[in-house]
Amino acid sequence: GKTTTARILAKALCCENGPTPEPCGTCDVCVDITAGRDTDVLEMDGASNNSVEDVRRLQESLPYRPQRDRFKVVIVDEVHMLSTGAFNAFLKTLEEPPDHVKFIFATTEIHKVPVTIRSRCQRYDFRLIPQAVVSRRVREILASESITADDAAVAIVAREAAGSMRDALTLLDQIVAFGGESLQGEEVARVLGIADREVVHRIAAATLDGDGAAVLEHVDQLASNGLDMLHFARQLLELYRDMVVLQVSGLDTELVSMVDEERKRTAEVGASVDLQELQRAFAGFSKVVEDVAQSGTPRTTLEMGLVRLATRPPLRPLAELVARL
Repeated sequence: GKTTTARILAKALCCENGPTPEPCGTCDVCVDITAGRDTDVLEMDGASNNSVEDVRRLQESLPYRPQRDRFKVVIVDEVHMLSTGAFNAFLKTLEEPPDHVKFIFATTEIHKVPVTIRSRCQRYDFRLIPQAVVSRRVREILASESITADDAAVAIVAREAAGSMRDALTLLDQIVAFGGESLQGEEVARVLGIADREVVHRIAAATLDGDGAAVLEHVDQLASNGLDMLHFARQLLELYRDMVVLQVSGLDTELVSMVDEERKRTAEVGASVDLQELQRAFAGFSKVVEDVAQSGTPRTTLEMGLVRLATRPPLRPLAELVARL
């Protein structure tokens, strides 16, 4: 959404009814910027136009006033991809830009942009969109398309989008193309190649209960279905985290984004052990996830890690250890 936001800002600056925080979207300027044909709004891809010559060619056009708009707006996407020479060539222009020129830089890797450039810019960091907001928007889109979906299906899309609305819409396109006009959670999980939440809960419960055999059977089932072991391991780690949060903050906490049924199921599994044991399981499995990510045999590494957790010796109360001394 960075480039889209940059275009909206360009419209806010150049709208015939502006400058305004709410561009009309209907005047000739707004329509042309949206269509990408406004000659006074220049878009430059930093990944493919990253040389000193590219920057100098851009600079040659800056002294000329805009043909129609209020400002000449220069949008540089993926600005972190510019070469060191290109950044240096930009310095003087950024220090003393013409009054009619506005620069908008977009990047996902701000640490790669030199401090000398950052110090001459105003910085705006985008935050991840809460899952509740993503879920609401997904429901609105499905309703507008007359598509029904259960709570589990919407929750999976919102969770897998990881705070990105664009990713949520991309996932939704894939799911609708496969599932048609009715979406179910189990079907959505299968389409996206992720483990069904109930299976994840069963593995977590078996691990906490010390049932290594059940753990291996469930992992075998996931592997037979072609699921990515690392992705599953991260799902399970997130579930351990949610169980800890529910124990600490209570069932109604907003720190966990789940439908009510899944929230109760997660709390039920976590309640089988005390908080100290849950934290121990989380810490142990965090190391397992790291090992799976680096392993050439992820399934085997995951299996052995889960069995090790399932067969861990119980914690002895401190009072008992002191008494034995």
